[in-house]
Amino acid sequence: MKIAQVAPLYESVPPKYYGGTERVVSYLTEELVRQGHDVTLFASGDSVTRARLVAASDHSLRLCKNCVDQLAHHIRMLELVFSDAEEFDIVHFHIDYLHFPFSRRLPVPSMTTLHGRLDIPDLAPLYREFCDMPVVSISDSQRAPLPWINWQDTVYHGLPVDLYRFHPGPGKYLAFLGRISPEKRVDRAIRIAQRLGLEIKIAAKVGAVDREYFIDVIKPLLEDPLVDYIGEIGEGEKNEFLGAAQALLFPIDWPEPFGLAMIEAMACGTPTIAYRNGSVPEVIAHGATGFIVDCLEDAVKAVEFLPTISRRRCREVFEERFSAGRMARDYVTAYRRLLVGESIISVA
Repeated sequence: MKIAQVAPLYESVPPKYYGGTERVVSYLTEELVRQGHDVTLFASGDSVTRARLVAASDHSLRLCKNCVDQLAHHIRMLELVFSDAEEFDIVHFHIDYLHFPFSRRLPVPSMTTLHGRLDIPDLAPLYREFCDMPVVSISDSQRAPLPWINWQDTVYHGLPVDLYRFHPGPGKYLAFLGRISPEKRVDRAIRIAQRLGLEIKIAAKVGAVDREYFIDVIKPLLEDPLVDYIGEIGEGEKNEFLGAAQALLFPIDWPEPFGLAMIEAMACGTPTIAYRNGSVPEVIAHGATGFIVDCLEDAVKAVEFLPTISRRRCREVFEERFSAGRMARDYVTAYRRLLVGESIISVA
């Protein structure tokens, strides 16, 4: 099958540091190539791939000091995609709704994976206008605000099985990985560690939009000697960071669409303690790969029960449910259904 993958340009594919969507696009692209498909990746010029790369910008945009208008590069990328569209059997977009007006006029089928939250009121009228666009969710819970749009399937994220190695544990500290923002609630993670007198290591990005929050709310909490703030880390550092932890703390306060960090920890054999929001009940098997909690007290108690979790079983569940191979096969099935005019889920 000839497949185009269209990635955001904010990070390279794969990203050097933080970047969930671009990371998933990389895993999917490389696995599709491995499975024998002819794949073209539209992404930033500093991306690394075995697919044919069409560079829509010289460099990824988030850390580019010379980039003032990020949207301009994405509009140019769309022109590159649509100029080559007839070469492909299907075009798979990962850039939210930006391409919708153009995709209606594509000469070949397209599919869009929605990677973000959908409970923003501004989105409802847009998706009503474009309710014909075939879309894929990354968890069933992600669909809740817009159950009536043209859902084709839910495809959970997956990682290459050899990306992380199994750590038998038991681990020495609690870990927080991802992004420092109000909805990710690293402050909860710190309080859990403080209640137990345990060290917590925080590997997290601070984006420009969250800089004030970090300075006013989080930075004072980092003065506690139990807290080790590492900052943003790359792919090569995650294996040791997650594998040497007792548990990943995932104390979110928002409808998380998926939560890649949970399966990254699982791949290392490290259980996750997560608040019951968004995709968490779909990803974490309570009592098997971690604990799902509703409050700070529950989270503190869950840490005490970590020895009941089999780290070996965490790794096995990762291999069974969250491999890149499974993700790619699921997408190919969705592509083929779309190409023959079938849908898994009918439009409400």
